[in-house]
Amino acid sequence: VLMYSTRICPYCRMAERLLARKGIALEEVLVDDNPGRREEMIRLTGRTSVPQIFVGPHHVGGYGELAELERDGKLDTLLKRA
Repeated sequence: VLMYSTRICPYCRMAERLLARKGIALEEVLVDDNPGRREEMIRLTGRTSVPQIFVGPHHVGGYGELAELERDGKLDTLLKRA
């Protein structure tokens, strides 16, 4: 799982905790100090807010979408496919 984030983003930390509870290793890309990576995130997602989460090639979106997948019982399936 790849997550674009910043050091001060509370939603990033919530996403990190949710994925950690599932035993998922997270590759975190900090965009607060790296404008090139922020531009990459915007180009890939069309969004400027963090977190932006990818499970394999699938762009999940932010924490709200990740939490919704979990509530709907769909996150485990997506994680297994990746």
